[in-house]
Amino acid sequence: MDAFKAYDVRGLVGESLTAESAEAVGAAFVDVLGLSGQTVLVGRDMRPSSPEFADAFARGAAARGGRVELLGLISTDELYFACGVRDAAGVVFTASHNPAQYNGMKMAKAGAVPVSADTGLYDIRDTAMQYLASGLPDAVERGSVSEVDVLADYAAYLRSLVDLSGIRPLKVVVDAGNGMGGLTTPAVLGDTLLPGLPLEIVPMYFELDGTFPNHPANPLEPENLRDLQAGVLEHGADLGLAFDGDADRCFVIDERGAPVTPSAITALVARREIARAQATGEATPVVIHNLITSRAVPELVEAEGGRAVVTRVGHSFIKAVMAAEQAVFGGEHSAHYYFRDFFNADTGMLAAMHVLAALGEQQKPLSELAAEFNPYFASGEINSEVADKAGATAAVVQHFTGNGDRFGKVSLDTMDGTTIAAEDGSWWFNLRPSNTEPFLRYNGEAAGHDTMESIRNTVLDIVRSQP
Repeated sequence: MDAFKAYDVRGLVGESLTAESAEAVGAAFVDVLGLSGQTVLVGRDMRPSSPEFADAFARGAAARGGRVELLGLISTDELYFACGVRDAAGVVFTASHNPAQYNGMKMAKAGAVPVSADTGLYDIRDTAMQYLASGLPDAVERGSVSEVDVLADYAAYLRSLVDLSGIRPLKVVVDAGNGMGGLTTPAVLGDTLLPGLPLEIVPMYFELDGTFPNHPANPLEPENLRDLQAGVLEHGADLGLAFDGDADRCFVIDERGAPVTPSAITALVARREIARAQATGEATPVVIHNLITSRAVPELVEAEGGRAVVTRVGHSFIKAVMAAEQAVFGGEHSAHYYFRDFFNADTGMLAAMHVLAALGEQQKPLSELAAEFNPYFASGEINSEVADKAGATAAVVQHFTGNGDRFGKVSLDTMDGTTIAAEDGSWWFNLRPSNTEPFLRYNGEAAGHDTMESIRNTVLDIVRSQP
């Protein structure tokens, strides 16, 4: 089962994933996590293969004694909500932003605790492989399958966390990319299930279509934001929101059609969450950020009286540290945003609501509001195909640490890949090897644009000159 990755399951339909394998995984999910006699939540996205896979998983889970509740069409953060409020384990069938020929599973334990390679995912894989080889064993008592709709409760819960009823009227273009944001946006921000808000929503690609006929549902790629950027300008909107396929990530466009960096959004939301926690008597609220988020984030957190904690890239690391530190909020450069009030899980919709509240509670345009949280010049993520990733990294380290004072005094950190930073804080960069591709991923930032470009070009020249 090569579809099992470190944090989730993802692979080609009909090859890495079949209905038969989904049924075996459903059975293994119950057995490995000890869920016989307990509730098991099963949801799905809009991909053509998702209904068959969700039903197969449910059969396997029920065969091993699970009391399955089918949630139907849901976003990934809807699963986390349901696992949190119902204190039950669950799965959603989705391949997030991947093309239509892919599908996968994101799993969570009761309370929305993630299931990863370190917390049972590979044990589920190995048990499922045994069941595929020898068949499912008989359950002592067979479970059941029923249906539950959680969309209204999800929308109401998010509305209880951020009150948008009193903001100034805003026009918002939302690009759902034919993904699950087309279902959740009207429910949370519109008036289909709850009273209307001072928001004029201009929908783009809200039709649920897992073949993605308009563009890939991956807003991390700049070309997939172009329709939204044009839409914001065409409609004279105050901002634009883009969700990925399973709607757990949200990207923001300002009124000029320019992207607002996820680091700036992290800083903006961090300020709001720190202030809210302090208002309840929390002395030093903790905010989590990964190591390639802009340095503007920890600087703002400390200035606002919070404590910034850096972690590795990846949601399982973030969620573990969120829980251990009792952090109020966490953000990543990839536009994953985590909230203590959302079971330490990531939700793009709640982050979007914070942006709407921050914008609507004052009169500045978003470009001006976001500029405060964006004082540095960033390279963005740049991939280089390298056969010997360790050798290329070593060459970069040697260049920056073995050239006397050419680069000034630098620090070296190997928490996640290799981070080299100027001790005076004027620049930093990180090189991380991909676990699945022959890529070294470069991210850098500097106080000056010329410095950012100079460091970036120096590093890339070294990396790309390696054999």
